[in-house]
Amino acid sequence: MLYKRSSQLFAEAEKVIPGGVNSPVRAFKGVGGTPIFAKSAKGAYLYDEDGNRLIDYINSWGPMILGHAFEPVVQAVIEKAKLGTSFGMPTELETQIAALAVSMVPNIDKIRFVNSGTEACMSAVRLARGFTKRDKIIKFAGCYHGHSDSFLIQAGSGLSTFGVPNSPGVTAGTAKDTLLANYNDIENVRSLFEANKNEIAAIIIEPVAGNMGCIPPKDGFLKELKQLCEANDALLIFDEVMTGFRLAKGGAQELYNVTADIVCFGKVIGGGLPVGAFAAREEIMNYLAPLGPVYQAGTLSGNPLAMAAGLTMIQTLNDDAAIFQRLADKTAYLHEGIEKVLKANNIEFTINRVGSMISVHFDANPVFDFQTAKNGDNETFNKFFHGLLQEGIYIAPSAYETWFISDALTYDDLDFTIKAIDKVSKTL
Repeated sequence: MLYKRSSQLFAEAEKVIPGGVNSPVRAFKGVGGTPIFAKSAKGAYLYDEDGNRLIDYINSWGPMILGHAFEPVVQAVIEKAKLGTSFGMPTELETQIAALAVSMVPNIDKIRFVNSGTEACMSAVRLARGFTKRDKIIKFAGCYHGHSDSFLIQAGSGLSTFGVPNSPGVTAGTAKDTLLANYNDIENVRSLFEANKNEIAAIIIEPVAGNMGCIPPKDGFLKELKQLCEANDALLIFDEVMTGFRLAKGGAQELYNVTADIVCFGKVIGGGLPVGAFAAREEIMNYLAPLGPVYQAGTLSGNPLAMAAGLTMIQTLNDDAAIFQRLADKTAYLHEGIEKVLKANNIEFTINRVGSMISVHFDANPVFDFQTAKNGDNETFNKFFHGLLQEGIYIAPSAYETWFISDALTYDDLDFTIKAIDKVSKTL
């Protein structure tokens, strides 16, 4: 496949946009080469500016769970746009999607809509701090909760070392209130509580990690986190921006039968438009302005186009009792096919999968946290990525991102993908 037009567009973009992109992973820095510029998409397929068709395993990084340009969502947005795109006033639509979301997700009474997953997680942490009247939070190395200052922290040495900024522009003062833990290591978390008694407001975690590849929680890990929070009067925040309305109607809380105190949403809940949300039981949510002292606001929050898309999307998921099993079955089929051909071609690998999230790590050892994810052979992944791109398969341009399966993918698409992986793996 040729990407001449995409290369030209990228050169033009670099002149007026930092790095030529508005989100860094799109720049292909992790895999090399020139990013692909999308022109359109429908169902399971992307069409780029050079006229190539690509089977899509990113799905806009998760929200296109029913496929691109899903007709009911498109029509809902069109009809709302005819009535006005933004009012800065309440609409009935906001209440409708809020009521539906609350009915689908365990342990939440109220929800507030924002404009991104970053904003949802940032607001959730502020709410947790205000509610508990404590400053420190625990996050896990390798979990990404957006680009708010509190989250751009890397681990120092020692179990209870304060975090240090992972990006210029993040102050040491901000970093000192973020404690780093190792994903799937409950004793590490326990030691942080012991070293910071009565100071920790909350733990924030991706219940299924998606930003170091797909990494599921170990058996009992999430329940033990909940118990630690309860014992220390801290709150448990689930960042379900990826997993919410994807792994089950009630997300990871339902799948693992663990209730978080605050839950963050994005991706699917917006139906492909920029939407985030955070939710909790009533006593916590009532700490938000205008009822309570914790301030949070957004001019475009709950705008009618985003609410129309999100309501149509989650209503469809709520009405289709079989969809989550269907997605899991397709993902399992893909998993089995990839495993078979990689083994046949003597490639060292590990595949992680939960529901409709899956990732291939080029390391024979188990991948269960950020450190083990970093042990993967990135050079092999880069060759794998570009090989699949030439075969018409688009996966995330990073070894540290999960793939997302959409219901629009057919078994013919999956078979085509498995054959392409077989072909590419012979060259690795």
